[in-house]
Amino acid sequence: MQRLQTNEEARLEAARAEQPLRAELFSVEQLERHAKGLAGWHTLADENGNDRLLPRLSENEEVLLAAYQAVTHAVEKGRRVAPAGEWLLDNFYLVEEQIRTARRHFPKGYSVELPQLANGPRAGYPRVYDIGLELISHVDGRVDAVSLTSFVSAYQSVQTMRLGELWAIPIMLRLALIENLRRVAARIRAGRADRDRAHEWAEKMLAVVEKNPGDVVLVLADLAKAKINLTSAFTAEFVRRIQGRHPALSFVMGWLEQRLGEQSTTLEQLVAAESQAQAGDQVSIGNSITSLRFLGSMDWREFVETLSAVEHTLRGDPADVYGDMNFATRDRYRHVVEQIAKNSPLTEEAVAARAIELARAALAAHGPQARAAHVGYFLVDDGLPQLQKSCQRRRTPIFLAKRFLHRFPLANYLGLTLIVTILLGALALWGAHEAGLGAGWLIALAMLPIWGALHLSLALVTVLTSLTVPPRPLPRLNLSKGITSDHRSLVVVPTMLSSIAAVDDMVEALEIRYLANRDPHLHFGLLTDYTDAPQQTMPADAALLERVKAGIENLQQKYASDREDIFFLFHRPRKWNESEGVWMGYERKRGKLFELNALLRGNGRDNFELIFGRTGVLQNVEYVITLDTDTQLPRDAAREMIGTMAHPLNRPVFDPKTNLVVRGYGILQPRVGVALPSANKSRYVKLWAGDAGIDPYTQTVSDVYQDLFHEGSFIGKGIYDVDAFERSLKGRFPENTVLSHDLLEGAHARSGLMSDVV
Repeated sequence: MQRLQTNEEARLEAARAEQPLRAELFSVEQLERHAKGLAGWHTLADENGNDRLLPRLSENEEVLLAAYQAVTHAVEKGRRVAPAGEWLLDNFYLVEEQIRTARRHFPKGYSVELPQLANGPRAGYPRVYDIGLELISHVDGRVDAVSLTSFVSAYQSVQTMRLGELWAIPIMLRLALIENLRRVAARIRAGRADRDRAHEWAEKMLAVVEKNPGDVVLVLADLAKAKINLTSAFTAEFVRRIQGRHPALSFVMGWLEQRLGEQSTTLEQLVAAESQAQAGDQVSIGNSITSLRFLGSMDWREFVETLSAVEHTLRGDPADVYGDMNFATRDRYRHVVEQIAKNSPLTEEAVAARAIELARAALAAHGPQARAAHVGYFLVDDGLPQLQKSCQRRRTPIFLAKRFLHRFPLANYLGLTLIVTILLGALALWGAHEAGLGAGWLIALAMLPIWGALHLSLALVTVLTSLTVPPRPLPRLNLSKGITSDHRSLVVVPTMLSSIAAVDDMVEALEIRYLANRDPHLHFGLLTDYTDAPQQTMPADAALLERVKAGIENLQQKYASDREDIFFLFHRPRKWNESEGVWMGYERKRGKLFELNALLRGNGRDNFELIFGRTGVLQNVEYVITLDTDTQLPRDAAREMIGTMAHPLNRPVFDPKTNLVVRGYGILQPRVGVALPSANKSRYVKLWAGDAGIDPYTQTVSDVYQDLFHEGSFIGKGIYDVDAFERSLKGRFPENTVLSHDLLEGAHARSGLMSDVV
């Protein structure tokens, strides 16, 4: 029977600082005490007075280091080393690394938060640690994927393990293997000490025999007085050193056999026992070190998902989406199940089953296209409160505070900002009054401290919100095997033809983007205008257009073996702008994208002067990734963006009256970073490129608005849904009124932040 304690994530990192290995040697008595009296854990009272179990990593370090130093000392003196000692000598760096890894990944209070054994020889120990010890004992320290999976599967046929326990298996196996190595190391060190002692006595006798054979009796008398324990290691080494070296030593051999007879054993038995012990230690330490290497190469994510009952339950998602998501999204779903189960009377498997039941009910009521038909709606979306209520989740004060914050985010954010502003402003005015300023001056200058207090309070509230509201990465489909045909996308670069050199750079950059994001359902194009001019055509126009057309044609020919519909050119003519008084591209970048969207839906072909490429496939494009001229597209970033956009919980939902996106997203904004080569082009760029954590344009990792209001800010480089973009923005803005259009588009089509995609 197990006593189940509350369970935290097995993936929490330890806060314990690494400690250097101690360099002193230890006596045989200390080592024997370590080998016999120490288990793998010890009890320590925490700051609240509660007992908690901690692994004896420091003691294990001491024993292993002492054995390593003893073996190293023997090698330096040219003495024979046991095979197990050679294993330790060759692989001590790995053992040292594994001990530090175990310390780093063992959280404070971790052991008492795992289910513990209620009785038996390891009562009070984590159940998963006992499982690791049992496995190691059954396979003599040789752990591999097959034996581990079979062992855990057999255990779960009787008792289902929690998610936290499955994630704890790697660290617990590491602790158990280190404990096993400690036992072997203690035997190696004790055996080394016995053999060194035997070597010293044998050398004394050989030195006496060479000078005066009769005095060997005196040395033997000293040996008898020393009352040395005739262990197998001492006896085997002593006999090996003196046997057959001199006739006078036969008397010593006779005395040795007599002493062994008094212990009811023989010389042959002890030598054989020593050989068997060395062979056993060699196998044990070899298996343990091989297993430690295995722990670093094992795919633990696949292991946990294969054996997790929660995973198997969630894969029954009625929308059949769960299995197509990436690992991070699935793990987030499972973590929500884990947290609810920890604070409710239901098991993790029961919570997952309840979420599936709610999704099936939504499917039956609203059809397969409903957001609630996907189990994630009840785990990370608006249906979470319904699932928590269904599972009878305990309403702790922290839980109620978080629910209130998420239910009224704007009121909480602005209210707290107002309170902090009033307090800081009042403090500043009070300080001015104490400094001797009169009422007239205070009234005249009141706006200055209040304005400063407002900016400071916004910064403070933002920091506080970041600390209390965890980042919420958007769910994502797994498109690592390729973009599917129903999510066909176009990467387009709105730009201007300014010079021959600039055109060549555009074409080269487009090729680099393709090489980093090769996919049969991803296309690349340049969306170009001429620069502003006093007349519709300029002398250099034809040469520039021909140059960019030739560049796209060369790319098509170069990669024709891949397919013939990769690269495109969309070029618009100049149009007269009355308000600007120049010939220019209609509505600049905003106009480019609107006219491109119309083209993708079979309209507006007359808006372009030149369309180059096999455009028949473009009417099936669902998403457009828009980039600036100087923006790169890192390897597989397109798949990550499309996978996020295509997730059911991110698909746009419209208000039928306003045609605005009210759920999901029409636009997603990835994180934008500064490339190292461009960061050093000027002092100004270097100043901002190195401003990590403050610049919201180039250093955004998590955004308060995304985490709190579930919306981000569009800054012109991202991915959008073509139909949602058109429906929410068509006819919204009058001509010649909007230049910086990004934020407005993000507000109407609802923009989200992908902080984990660059």
